[in-house]
Amino acid sequence: MKNNYNFIDLFSGCGGFSAGLEMAGHNCLLGVDFNADAVKTFQRNHPKAAGLHMDIHKLNKRVLSKYIDIDSVDMVVGGPPCQGFSTVGKGEVEDERNSLFQQFVRIVKLTQPKVILFENVTGMLAKKNELIVKNIFKSFEKLGYVMDAQVMSADDYGVASRRRRAIIMGVKGGVPVYPKQSQRRKTITVEAVLSNLASRGVTHNHDISKAMLSNELDLKRLKHIPAGAGIRYERDEKKYLPKKLHFAIDWNEISEGRFRQTRLQRLPLLEPAPTILTSRTMYYHPIDHRYLTPREAAACQSFPNKFVFEGSVTAQFRQIGNAVPPVLAKHIGKSIKEIKFSKSLKSNKSVDRNSIAENAFTYLKYA
Repeated sequence: MKNNYNFIDLFSGCGGFSAGLEMAGHNCLLGVDFNADAVKTFQRNHPKAAGLHMDIHKLNKRVLSKYIDIDSVDMVVGGPPCQGFSTVGKGEVEDERNSLFQQFVRIVKLTQPKVILFENVTGMLAKKNELIVKNIFKSFEKLGYVMDAQVMSADDYGVASRRRRAIIMGVKGGVPVYPKQSQRRKTITVEAVLSNLASRGVTHNHDISKAMLSNELDLKRLKHIPAGAGIRYERDEKKYLPKKLHFAIDWNEISEGRFRQTRLQRLPLLEPAPTILTSRTMYYHPIDHRYLTPREAAACQSFPNKFVFEGSVTAQFRQIGNAVPPVLAKHIGKSIKEIKFSKSLKSNKSVDRNSIAENAFTYLKYA
């Protein structure tokens, strides 16, 4: 299995990142998360890996050695929160609010993988956060990794959702490789993934009765809203709703003359969905007068139909909304196989931090 790596997934959630990397041929050894339902989902869908429900601060060499051969770890992946990298101040790795990120670094030190891979919000790579990226890079360069960062939009890689994430990669003795333009697939639409579900008779996480609206007034309103539309401004209300179904508000009195979040927002049919979020009440089916089922949201995130989510409907949506789309991860996993290793390459070859916002990715394209 040439260039297929053994990896562990920290802050694994339900295992979207792991599922995609396994699609690319890599082998998941272990997933760790603090959310019990997410770990149950991870374990169900990764039966050959260990799923640990625990505080990552307690994940030490002794615990790891009970489940895996530490020396066999080729790659460490995950999504460590970095809320302490404030845009005001020094953005130091040692900031106590970066405790979880520090744990990611600690496990990398412990396992010494060839590749590290983690994701975060795109805003981390904005020009104003250059110091944040500099300090993150520095923390891994000290361990011998060549670092790079890119913003990737899932819909560019065959996912029916416009989810955008910062993907940061480090390679020891090599240079990070990201999916090339030529690897990108055609645009996948919401209509395509929903049709796939219907044609295959999928039942897991797809109880339509639990997706029905209980608010009769909202149901009446929703029946007037077409695919891809919703109510955020007064002009939307006037365009889509008869006067008797208008909201009982004065548009001139609410902040900025708009709802903070679009209400009754249906998914589009002939294009990818917006970013799938963690709440089931954020989006509505493009045609039917109801919310999405977890299965439909997961399909937009590119989870295969056989991937089963554990927990309540609320817990399932939280897992789906927090996940890295598996098909995006698959493309990243394939590109990792193209990395060329050389003992002579040192960490001072990292991408110039001063040019990240201009060259490592085009941030404005995704803003």
